[in-house]
Amino acid sequence: MKLILVLGAGRSATSLIDYLIKECSAHDWKLRVGDYSLDLAKNKCNGSEVAEAFQFDINNHDQCVSEVERADIVISMLPANYHPLVAKVCVEKGVHMLTASYVSNDMKALDEEAKKKGVFLLNECGLDPGIDHMSAMQVIDKIREAGHKLTAFESFTGGLLAPGTDDDNPWEYKFTWNPRNVVLAGQGIVKFIQEDKYKYIPYQKLFRRTEQVHIPGYGYFEGYANRDSLKYLDVYGLRGISTIYRGTFRRPGFCRTWDIFVQLGATDDTYEMEGVGEMTHREFLNSFLSYNPHDSVELKLAHYMGLDLEGPEMHRMKWVGMFDKELVGLDKGTPAQILEHILKKKWSLEPEDRDMIVMWHKFEYLEGDIKREIHSTLVAVGDDATNTAMAKTVGLPVAIAAKMVLKGEIKETGVHIPIKREIYNPILNELEELGFEMSEKQVL
Repeated sequence: MKLILVLGAGRSATSLIDYLIKECSAHDWKLRVGDYSLDLAKNKCNGSEVAEAFQFDINNHDQCVSEVERADIVISMLPANYHPLVAKVCVEKGVHMLTASYVSNDMKALDEEAKKKGVFLLNECGLDPGIDHMSAMQVIDKIREAGHKLTAFESFTGGLLAPGTDDDNPWEYKFTWNPRNVVLAGQGIVKFIQEDKYKYIPYQKLFRRTEQVHIPGYGYFEGYANRDSLKYLDVYGLRGISTIYRGTFRRPGFCRTWDIFVQLGATDDTYEMEGVGEMTHREFLNSFLSYNPHDSVELKLAHYMGLDLEGPEMHRMKWVGMFDKELVGLDKGTPAQILEHILKKKWSLEPEDRDMIVMWHKFEYLEGDIKREIHSTLVAVGDDATNTAMAKTVGLPVAIAAKMVLKGEIKETGVHIPIKREIYNPILNELEELGFEMSEKQVL
């Protein structure tokens, strides 16, 4: 009887575990789900006879070894920095491992040894990264096979609120994945190519450099550049392309307001603030503004940032509680940690809330001398705060890949991401059957 080991039962693991329970029942496999919170692991297993929950501590090396050596495949849904720890044990014990996270340098370093041991380490098989790779490569490969020349590739993905959810929320946003990553977004290197020119955006300018995209039926979205787009030149085989740009979607107005936090220094994670235990939301904001005993926090912020006191940015800041005299509720923290804690009070999903994933690719290519353009779009809407679109689109691709490995349909070894057609085609086909279809439209 084959055994699947899932480590981590957080919010992105819900659909993954549900899918694996069904597959285990169909194929007479067993599933073990480990999390630091035993109650959370039990909840995700939902009383299934084929699934067993257990308390797992990634810092307990002996426990990690014991669990991995029993398994036929491991899926790590732990925080990204723990994946290499699990992967090293998997390589030592000859067990395949899959994750939805970006390939780290520590993971890449395991490639040669994994090949020697016949171990498959698949990364970036979730949503973004994951479905973005697979859906992009599917179209890119079609364009190449037809003998055409790809000249530009742009890609955006965003986790947002579904239309009709929390209509009073002027940000049109709540946390649908790791809140810390949202607060720290954009602090890496941002670089891309636009019309044969290398472009770089410093963090303090990132949320002012946006572009708008219209998705028929869903309205307008604004996108900001996401990390280092240049590394995909080699990943996708696009050396020589005129434009490559990867970005993140938000609703219009979000970025200009988020830029206030960036300019203030409220997203800084490099030092701890003083007096946090007695700090209110309003005092947190005021700590970044100049001293003036006669002006209100609202007036100082509007003056410092050049805002209209009655404008949309100030409205969003007020709605999210930044001017409230409520205690933050932490004893200590960096500015980024404090901001995250404040935002979670208004940006946490309510049980009935529905999220939405929007992914959009633009491909420009030459058919002889004729310019052509294809748009490819995925829109997925969640059921509620547990069965979210984010959980489905992150968890299902890696679950499908695990099934393929156990059935012998993937023969690769070493460190990979899902950009080979023998991996991405079956996964995309099954996702389409499950209701997650990329819609392609020839624009030119």
